[in-house]
Amino acid sequence: MPRPPVLAPPRVSPPDLPPHLEEGSRPVRGGSWSQVQWTALEPITDAAHTDIAESAVVAASVDRLDLTGATLIDVEIRNIRATALSARSARLRRVRILAGRIGTLDLADAEIDELELRDVRIDYLSLAGARVHDLVVAGCELGTLDMPQAKVSRAAFADTRADEVDTRAMRARDLDLRGLDAVSYLDLTSLRGATFSARQVAYLAPALAEALGIRVLD
Repeated sequence: MPRPPVLAPPRVSPPDLPPHLEEGSRPVRGGSWSQVQWTALEPITDAAHTDIAESAVVAASVDRLDLTGATLIDVEIRNIRATALSARSARLRRVRILAGRIGTLDLADAEIDELELRDVRIDYLSLAGARVHDLVVAGCELGTLDMPQAKVSRAAFADTRADEVDTRAMRARDLDLRGLDAVSYLDLTSLRGATFSARQVAYLAPALAEALGIRVLD
């Protein structure tokens, strides 16, 4: 009898931060920072195409934080309140976002290696077209989780809720959705490679049957 496939867990480690961080200068587009922290940001902060390493954003409140095309390595964002945080086409490696409230977290087309989202409330999380290796989402409240055309490997959800999950044309390997309580999925046929609990499969059975063209009559 063939062995069942082994589900590989995400390999996520905390950002490597120095014990003391100096307050950083005001972020500007195309800048470079290392071993600093920001506890206050301008309401609209344009930090697109920046390089940020071994740094932190702590308890900041912004209308929009633009990190489009930025490179973030060993970065922690903690207790942030943001209407929009955009890191489209960014490169993220060992990044952790802890607590806080974000309206829109846009990671579309990003290159992601080791990302942890924990205890964050996010109205709209986009991973559309992103390449995602090693993702942990734990204790989060999500409105919409948008993942069309994403490539996902080694990702796991725990104690997390979402209203809607868009998986159209997503490709996944070692995607553990047992800890994601989702009200609905778009395009269940793109969930090949994902792992669910028996309870979740029972809940999704009517939608799965419809997606497979199976007619169910009592």
